[in-house]
Amino acid sequence: MTTTLVGFGYDVHRLAEGERLILGGIEIPSAVGTVAHSDGDVVLHALCDALLGALGLGDIGEHFPDTDAKWKDAESSVFVRQCVQFLAEQRAVVRNVDIAVVLEAPKLKQFKDAMRSHIAGLLHLPPQRVNIKATTSEKLGFVGNGEGIQAYAVCSIEQ
Repeated sequence: MTTTLVGFGYDVHRLAEGERLILGGIEIPSAVGTVAHSDGDVVLHALCDALLGALGLGDIGEHFPDTDAKWKDAESSVFVRQCVQFLAEQRAVVRNVDIAVVLEAPKLKQFKDAMRSHIAGLLHLPPQRVNIKATTSEKLGFVGNGEGIQAYAVCSIEQ
């Protein structure tokens, strides 16, 4: 008998000039990037939190703390691979993920397929089981002012 579990994740980072913008494992050309201890990939960080949440394993900060020099400038794909290992240990598999990125600029339409493919590869899923949405905050709040970026993720897993 299988059990279906759902997880939710969220991440946010400040944006600054001279930083890299990595989203869904893909470097996005941009005048600004995320300020972070690791590569600041809000998409993969939110995904990790969703996976960890579905498994009841806490959050990304517990497993990959920004106080640990080991994770300085780390690629967030490493975090996702570890979460996939946690899934395997609990005899669970991801069935689908749905991710929303909130950012005023740059526009992400041309990068969504590459992000989808990268995430699908990390999770051993067909790309059609990974959905990426991009939106703005309509110039409202810190995201609307270009000061930050947010990402939300939901996943369904079977155990």
